[in-house]
Amino acid sequence: MPPRLRPAAGARRTTPLLRLLILTQLAFNVGFFAVLPFLAEHLGTAVGMAGWLVGFVLGLRTFSQQGLFVVGGALTDRYGVRPVVLAGCALRVAGFGWLGYAEGTGPVIGAVLLIGFAAALFSPAVESEVARQAVALEEAGGGPRTRVLALFTVAGQAGAFIGPLLGALLLASDFRTVCLAGAGIFVLVLAGHAWLLPQHLPGRRRTTAKGGIGPLLRNRRFLGLCCAYGAYLLAYNQLYLALPAEVERATGSQAPLAWLFALSSLLVVTTQLPVTHRAGAQLTARRSMAAGLLLISAGFALVAAARPAERTGTAGLLPAAGFVVLLTVGQMLVAPVARAWVPDLAEPGRLGLYTGALSSVSGLIVLVGSSATGTLLDLGLPPAVPWLVLAAVPVSAVWLLPRRHAV
Repeated sequence: MPPRLRPAAGARRTTPLLRLLILTQLAFNVGFFAVLPFLAEHLGTAVGMAGWLVGFVLGLRTFSQQGLFVVGGALTDRYGVRPVVLAGCALRVAGFGWLGYAEGTGPVIGAVLLIGFAAALFSPAVESEVARQAVALEEAGGGPRTRVLALFTVAGQAGAFIGPLLGALLLASDFRTVCLAGAGIFVLVLAGHAWLLPQHLPGRRRTTAKGGIGPLLRNRRFLGLCCAYGAYLLAYNQLYLALPAEVERATGSQAPLAWLFALSSLLVVTTQLPVTHRAGAQLTARRSMAAGLLLISAGFALVAAARPAERTGTAGLLPAAGFVVLLTVGQMLVAPVARAWVPDLAEPGRLGLYTGALSSVSGLIVLVGSSATGTLLDLGLPPAVPWLVLAAVPVSAVWLLPRRHAV
């Protein structure tokens, strides 16, 4: 096995195209996470939505994004990366601008759907190309593909670290200012990619034939991976639904959220590459994902164990911080491996479709699960019950992972 890679060393071993795509993920997440962490509070207070409706809207945002990735992936296979990325960036600008001025339930839902669909275009285009380039680099002796996908995750989390801090700073003005700042970032992303992203990428062949859905739906190993990944995403989505409620209960304020998001992102930025290297040396793909799911479950169980005490202040916030840490370490084990697994399960020429389907199936799970979670949090059950139910989801997902591994 090669020695442990530092981030700078890993970056030097990538190609110029991969560096552009990795920086793309950084920029995407700065703009996105400047807005999203503060959306639930805005919907509940400024717009006046009930808890179940807030959960539904957040799930709808995830579904319109993750659930429609399959569309963006199929369009990428057919038309290439550049036009799909540029169209998605333009729609994200429009969606954030609309959300900044939306005051009723209908306009909010429309803006959220547009924001999600924008990512359903640009994200599978970028992710599938990163995976394809990572496999090509691996085959050329440039190191394991999981290293490249870990760098991609690090870039995304660096954006997720910067974004909430920027949003918290701008929130001192108002939520509209936050949305317009997010739109402005995507204007810059759109302009940069119109200039830098090549029209034709080396080695990519466009798929002109229709079809591909039938074989995908018969691919049980791939669908098992999709469902397990969906359980992970549902758990991750609780950063925007269950966690804000717990932080509000413990401190009476949403302010600590920005710091908890920063903690999560900082952990990924500083430890993702060592974790990926060690996991790749000691664990199969299935065992890595299983370990990550179990750690995520432990994070929910930690909050469940602490909730009956009803502690507040700094002591009350510690279980939430522990949840964030365990969720983040679990994410580091799950996310790069899941993406690295897809090229080995996809049909030739259909990597975009399969990359999109991974997120589409998981997005549907998040849509249903987020609505159920919002209802669960509103039912007045014993305080530990919602967190125990959430803890059971990742544990159950371990049994859905494919039994044979390919990476």
